[in-house]
This record gives sequence, structure tokens and C-alpha cells, in this order.
Amino acid sequence: MARYRDAVCRLCRREGIKLFLKGQRCLTDKCAIEKRNFPPGQHGKSRRPKLIGYGLQLREKQKVRRLYGILEDQFRIYFEKAARAKGITGENLLSMLERRLDNTVYRLGLATSRAEARQLVRHSHILVNGRKVNIPSFQVAPGQEIAVKEGSRQLASIQRALDLAGNRSLPSWLEFDREQMKGRVTSFPKREDVNFPIQEQMIVELYSK
Repeated sequence: MARYRDAVCRLCRREGIKLFLKGQRCLTDKCAIEKRNFPPGQHGKSRRPKLIGYGLQLREKQKVRRLYGILEDQFRIYFEKAARAKGITGENLLSMLERRLDNTVYRLGLATSRAEARQLVRHSHILVNGRKVNIPSFQVAPGQEIAVKEGSRQLASIQRALDLAGNRSLPSWLEFDREQMKGRVTSFPKREDVNFPIQEQMIVELYSK
């Protein structure tokens, strides 16, 4: 399975914004953006090209792709599905990205980052409607229940994430019972539920060229 294996902090520096790829570390002074708020590379500090047109659209697409931890081919497939669906293409795209199982686990507060949530899913710690699902890209739907497997509820990573979850607000399309370690999808995500600065229209314009 192809995936990004390089240092993730350089991705935040490239995009010039915290993508919260390393969970709690991103909220401390150890965050790469706090230490070196300039693009990675030999000339990153001295060269800051002014982006216009295509450059801005590309950076916006890369930012969203890296935020959700998706490779290029898979991201294009999401866009093509969003373009075919009814409604506004950009909002359809964000809705599908939000409904990925790994993102849902992260949004419920069961992991401190999407990468950590993806690992929980891949290792079969997460149940959907009582069944193990180990596919991070699985699309959750309204009415489905997402729960931590009984034997995994004492995992240190999950307990740590729950203790830190107070720093994040639960989106309106999810409900969560901390005692039972289970959540429910109550509706489809709305545009206002995406609490991150994204200009999805730029992505639509980029792929429409």
C-alpha cells in the first residue's frame, strides 16, 4: 500500500499552516511551524515566491490532500465522484473526505491525529454497526454506529486522545458517548462543520482546467 513515509512536519511548513499531522505535538512549542515558519529546503528561508492563479489552486489542493492524508490518485477519484453527485462539487468533496472512517474516528476524539486514527482502523480496533472495519477510506453514513472494540478500550493511545479531546469541539453530524466509547453519525456533514480554512472552489477550478 503506497503512503507518505517522509517527515510530516515539512508538509505543514510547505503549506505555511498547521495541518495537525502529529496530534498534541502541534499544540506545543516543538511544532515545526513555531520553530521554522518557512518552506523546507535549502532556499526555503530566502525564497518566497508570490503565488497567483494556478499556484494558489495547487497549494490549496495539496493542503487539503495532506490534511486528510490522501495520495494524489485517490484524491482525484474523490473529486470525480463529487463532480458526478448532485449538489455543489466542492461541498460534496469535503463531505466525502469528512465521512472517511479514519477522519470520523479522529473527529470523535478517539485519536489525536488522522494518522493515529488510520492506524486504529487498520489494526481492527474500530467497529461499525458491531462489525470490524479495517478500511480507513470506508464511507460512514447517517445512522451508523462507530465504536471501539471491547478489548481495545484500555489502549493508552485512545485514553490519551479522550483526555485531550476537550480541546476539540464535536461536529454537529456526530454524537459520542464517552462511557460506552461509541459514537453515531446523525447526518451528512455540512460545509460549516469543516473547521479548517479551506477554499474548495480553488480545487474545483484546478481540476476543471
